[in-house]
Amino acid sequence: MAHFAIEDPQRRLGQLRDSVEAILTESARQGATAAEAAVSTRAGLEVAVRLGEVETIEHTRDNGLGVTVYFGHRKGSASTSDLSPAALREAVAAACAIARYTEEDPYAALADAERMARTVPDLDLYHPWSITPEDAVALAIACEDAARTHDPRITNSEGASLSSHWGIQVYGNSHGFIGGYPTTRHGLSCAVIGETGGNMQRDYWWSTARAPEDLEQAAQVGRRAAEKTLARLGARPIATRQAPVLFQAEVAAGLLRQLIGAIQGSSLYRRASFLVDQLGEAIFPSFVHIHERPLLPRGLASAPFDGDGVATADKDLIRDGILQSYVLDSYAARKLGMETTGNAGGVRNLAIDMGELDRPALLREMGTGLLVTELMGHGVNLVTGDYSRGAAGLWIEGGEVKHPVEEITIAGNLKEMFAGVVAVGNDCDFSGSTRTGSWLIDNMTIAGT
Repeated sequence: MAHFAIEDPQRRLGQLRDSVEAILTESARQGATAAEAAVSTRAGLEVAVRLGEVETIEHTRDNGLGVTVYFGHRKGSASTSDLSPAALREAVAAACAIARYTEEDPYAALADAERMARTVPDLDLYHPWSITPEDAVALAIACEDAARTHDPRITNSEGASLSSHWGIQVYGNSHGFIGGYPTTRHGLSCAVIGETGGNMQRDYWWSTARAPEDLEQAAQVGRRAAEKTLARLGARPIATRQAPVLFQAEVAAGLLRQLIGAIQGSSLYRRASFLVDQLGEAIFPSFVHIHERPLLPRGLASAPFDGDGVATADKDLIRDGILQSYVLDSYAARKLGMETTGNAGGVRNLAIDMGELDRPALLREMGTGLLVTELMGHGVNLVTGDYSRGAAGLWIEGGEVKHPVEEITIAGNLKEMFAGVVAVGNDCDFSGSTRTGSWLIDNMTIAGT
């Protein structure tokens, strides 16, 4: 049984465009002064295996429609998974009924017409994978086998999974803008358990890409999962202390996302961020450059326009350590008296410039301190910047790994942590839409025994 894919994505794209046009026409007929709509269809294959046996094989397919109408500055929204003409009319009617009884919001409106994307460039985001369920299962088993046979201390498995999805989304509004494009996303992951001397640990690895040929090899994903698990065996707590902390690259990506949370519009206009009124201020050391690249070919978060239809463009968020731009959709921009930054729906392909130090060099630079390989919990307060999270990792002395560490908490303040970045490594080796090397921060509190 072949994995289904879109035989003619352009034909399906045309059908979804017709649906958006019908929604906008119906919105005007029902009295709306403006409207916007997004219609999507998605499908995929997901398989999961454990200990060499199939656990699940799942084909997925779903549709979605969201419509927002405006009666002046009164706004109403409705959604449905039914794309039939009758369901489209009913969704518009529901949105209009809501808008008629909603209090006016002076900031509620479409994005400005002159900011609409004028072209929809091909960003090479559509690479369907006609893989059969049998072949998908075989790849997942090969991934898990590579992990299970890597070392005799790997004693159990949480399994491996493979996924392949395609989708199309079309957005349009009553400015006359309608745009859409097909995308794909494929992934492979594995998690295993290791044991020695009664101590058990688990860890995982993954790979994700727009095109199947860009995925890491199945055996490589499995071996990496095993290596990460083995590195944690024998973990123990350490005494409470102050020390430098090195956030491993995939963990450091979370620090970048917290930066975005603090400079996004909703946090700013609610004054619920420690970075309110910090535009133009030094947030990081002068060597730090953080930017987004929404037009990156095959990028996992690439998009030619944002959720408001506004054209996207590369931009600096931090340059020379200074906050250059907030992250705003049109609504937040109006509330703040600013212009949209084309970020309705978030930041796309966020990255920080990496330095010259690889992982061993970063450890030598740190000397003695903590390498964080995992974070737990949600102890981040964006209003104050206070940061406190459970952690696991490796204790480093003299630039060398001494032993694994667990059952600790690391604490600090994000503003001080950002200012205290000593180096950003060149050791980015994970797939994702946020790209960074490891971050070395000069000092944090490590709470242990």
